[in-house]
Amino acid sequence: MKKHPIIYGLLLLAAVGSVVFLVTYGVVSYIRGGVSLAGGDKIGVVSVEGVISDAADVIEQLQAYEDADDIRAIVVRINSPGGAVVPSQEIYDKLLKVKEKKRVVTSMGSLAASGGYYIAVAADRIVANPGTITGSIGVIIQFSQIDELLEKIGLKATVIKSGKYKDVGSPFREMTDEERHIIQSVADDIHSQFIDAIAASRRMSVEKVNALADARIFTGRQALEYGLVDELGSFDRSIEVAARIAGITGKPMVVYPEKRKSLLRYLISESLSEISEVLLNRRTGIQYLYPAGMRNSM
Repeated sequence: MKKHPIIYGLLLLAAVGSVVFLVTYGVVSYIRGGVSLAGGDKIGVVSVEGVISDAADVIEQLQAYEDADDIRAIVVRINSPGGAVVPSQEIYDKLLKVKEKKRVVTSMGSLAASGGYYIAVAADRIVANPGTITGSIGVIIQFSQIDELLEKIGLKATVIKSGKYKDVGSPFREMTDEERHIIQSVADDIHSQFIDAIAASRRMSVEKVNALADARIFTGRQALEYGLVDELGSFDRSIEVAARIAGITGKPMVVYPEKRKSLLRYLISESLSEISEVLLNRRTGIQYLYPAGMRNSM
């Protein structure tokens, strides 16, 4: 029986459409780091870049990888001088939870200091480059003081407060010794939280960590000598380590987070990020931060 050309054309069009759909679906799934049509075990990569001011995006991606059955291990690539205390702690806590289901490896880039190192220690293994700048295990609280400037230009600040310590750290006056003691006690307590996290995750004594926790920086090679990292190597080596400890045979597929920003949103977010990094180095706040790392790179 002779085939009708219209029916034949429709069938051919449907077949081509199905192939395009399947290929598109596979590519999109691969970009998102979720389940794709391609078989095999996968390693998901999460990046922590720049000053840490918010944990939401990193935690969202970690959750996606945690939920994906084909993601066997996660590599956290860190290139950060640290930043705000709470986001660093939230990412650290999330990594500990993810480790209950997946293997996690930290890959240190040029800089993984202070809050960047806090996040790093949550992993099963830490891989640093020999020249990586890391450590800076400490807390910094910075206040500006402009009372002398205001006096020179003839301005006065009037403060009305409901409590004795409500304006501790005010830029309009000198801090008292009592107030300085209060702020110091806060910094010391947050510092001890940092030390405790390292001791627990790295299986080191608090005394040993405390001896290294004077906010000094280390190269990756020095950090290895002190037991702060596990081995030296590149990002590719981190992938190999993740595959090995996850029991992946053969070459794993490496997936990255979905790039969801439009060009305009990307340019705006990058501009805001640059501004926030400048302001973060000047504003009042409690931070796990290596300040020099915001300006210098190797």
